[in-house]
Amino acid sequence: MEQVFAYIIGLGAAVMMPVIFTVLGVCIGIKLGDALKSGLKVGVGFIGLSIVTALLTSALGPALQSVVEIYGLQLKVFDMGWPAAASVAYNTAVGAFIIPVCLGVNLLMLLTKTTRTVNIDLWNYWHFAFIGAVIYFATESLAWGFFGAIICYIVTLVLADMTAYKFQNFYKDMDGISIPQPFCAGFAPFAWIINKGLDKIPGLNKIEIDAEGMKKKFGILGEPLFLGVVVGVGIGCLTCTSWNEIVDNIPKILSLGIKMGAVMELIPRVTVLFIEGLKPISDATRSLIARKFKGADGLSIGMSPALVIGHPTTLVVSLLLIPVTLLLAVILPGNQFLPLASLAGMFYLFPLVLPFTKGNVLKTFIIGLIIITAGLYMVTNIAPAFTLAAHDVFMATGDAAVAIPEGFEGGSLDFASSPLCWVLYQCTVNLKWVGAGVLVIIACGMMWWNRVHIARNQRDMISKNSDKLQENI
Repeated sequence: MEQVFAYIIGLGAAVMMPVIFTVLGVCIGIKLGDALKSGLKVGVGFIGLSIVTALLTSALGPALQSVVEIYGLQLKVFDMGWPAAASVAYNTAVGAFIIPVCLGVNLLMLLTKTTRTVNIDLWNYWHFAFIGAVIYFATESLAWGFFGAIICYIVTLVLADMTAYKFQNFYKDMDGISIPQPFCAGFAPFAWIINKGLDKIPGLNKIEIDAEGMKKKFGILGEPLFLGVVVGVGIGCLTCTSWNEIVDNIPKILSLGIKMGAVMELIPRVTVLFIEGLKPISDATRSLIARKFKGADGLSIGMSPALVIGHPTTLVVSLLLIPVTLLLAVILPGNQFLPLASLAGMFYLFPLVLPFTKGNVLKTFIIGLIIITAGLYMVTNIAPAFTLAAHDVFMATGDAAVAIPEGFEGGSLDFASSPLCWVLYQCTVNLKWVGAGVLVIIACGMMWWNRVHIARNQRDMISKNSDKLQENI
């Protein structure tokens, strides 16, 4: 089973997603040609996003490595990036069964009306497999690994329901869609709490800065494209040790700036392909469920956050946080993680943060700063277990992506910096049965709350439909 799933996962999201969505489209009644077209657009979207993020990594990586060498930065947790984390996740005993197990949990929660999300974002199931694999290797127990993965899945589905209304109202063309990706969902409660706190600060609560407003007020200076160029040029200058060296390396510095600007400009264009490909599948799925299942009104289709990472505020804040994150990694006492390869995943911090900040750049930046600061410590804390899992996968597969240099431990911003991942790890690995009991109580409490909320919404919907019927009569 591990070999079968390892082969399927080895195809990559760009191949998996077209196949999955084409088959799914045909099964829900879409014509083969239309289903194939939607699936291919999703696959092309993943290819485009991979190319853009690879451009960011290839351009920024050497420059940041030069900065590390120039300033003698030595941190022992090696940044492996999210592809390595996904490989570790799926190439373990937990990852081999994670998709059917999670689909079964999703079905059970739908039948018991403890969720309204149908999670078809199968590629991102690697997040659940990741926490399961890390717990598995830390505890040497497969049962604990699956326990952590299932609790993570339950909590994520409920959080997806809780954020669905705000998500759909903030982003355009997202009706009936929710985001059940734990890396994004795990930040939503903290975004809500921090945003509430920021609203209580006199003066700060009056500042309204959104990406569109920046464009109007500052013109080209407020464009993500221009900010990308500026940040790229700034990082390029840091790779030089004197003014003469800066002058000699002007072509390289300007090239880095242009590449950073290109990333900021291309990501929104690529995400359009995701929307074009996924929307027909989403609409057809909701129509089928509404026809086949009583009381299915209000169901959301769980999709990838890649749909919305092209929002201007996400781009601007992610870009500004890249140099800040590097500075924090160096100056924070006790931190051992220097993010380099993971910086391309910075965009995924914010899809469920923006609906709470309403796209406010300043508030989003502050929330991102707090999240990143805590995340660096979380990655450092989980690194030993991540390293055990990576070594095991490397011995079994020989995959160079999970090879950790001698003398280092492994880490990744995504999903290891998520508070949801860290809490699950601490409760299962360190608190054992007490922690497990707390997690079960929290998960059951969230499901009960969600069921009450779902029932109330259904009663309200029935009442409204009844009132409309009476008016028509």
